[in-house]
Amino acid sequence: MPHHVYKILELTGSSPSGIEDAVNTAIAKASETVRNMHWFEVVETRGHIEDGKVAHWQVTMKVGFTLE
Repeated sequence: MPHHVYKILELTGSSPSGIEDAVNTAIAKASETVRNMHWFEVVETRGHIEDGKVAHWQVTMKVGFTLE
């Protein structure tokens, strides 16, 4: 089994639709410029409230990718 070295970056995705969409948005955008992403860990979830309802989600995550 080969040895891997990972680098971790922090991303924050946002969405009015929900937590999963916020995660998917951040990972999709990062994949445009970052190669070899393999895992993520959600470290913080926040939201914005308007008129007594959830209006917007923000999810901060750590994303691990292997170095070439």
